[in-house]
Amino acid sequence: MGEITSANVTRRALLGAFAATAVTAAPVYSNAFGFLRGAGDVRRIKMYSGRTGENIDMIYWIEGEYIKEALKEVNYFMRDWRQNSATNMDTRTIDIMSAAHNLMKVNEPYMLLSGYRSPKTNAMLRSRSGGVAKNSLHMKGQAADLRLKSRSVGQMARAAASCSAGGVGRYSGSNFVHMDCGVVRSWGR
Repeated sequence: MGEITSANVTRRALLGAFAATAVTAAPVYSNAFGFLRGAGDVRRIKMYSGRTGENIDMIYWIEGEYIKEALKEVNYFMRDWRQNSATNMDTRTIDIMSAAHNLMKVNEPYMLLSGYRSPKTNAMLRSRSGGVAKNSLHMKGQAADLRLKSRSVGQMARAAASCSAGGVGRYSGSNFVHMDCGVVRSWGR
């Protein structure tokens, strides 16, 4: 998936290839969501999954437009690996993740712990832990649980919260941060 051959090179693919080399150092602003909405020509997400062994380094937005093919790959990457089911992830969540990543000035990809969760997986996790919401935004494709080796939970949470665009949960004991595009709120320590 995502392989480009000479027979199907499109303007977007070509722009993406050139943009991938130019995205190494984006400027930092206090309101990352505003930065992503208007000031940049490229949005990128970098993640890996310890569960599936997969990696993604994807430019998913160029010149004011989401790239449909790139979002399909992001959706598949963020699938419920237990049920092998995917949904359309809310682009607002992907934007928050990307903005927070840019603010932290890291090249390291996020480790994705949980993206989309099927109702079956959410119920199973809820039966094992009191920290799993019955109506989790994960089931709507609106949340992600992420980790970085080079940044603390506090640093990640502050970067995500500065976006003022959704929920940010700190899970210091488990070393991850929850980011979602729901109501602006925060929890945990």
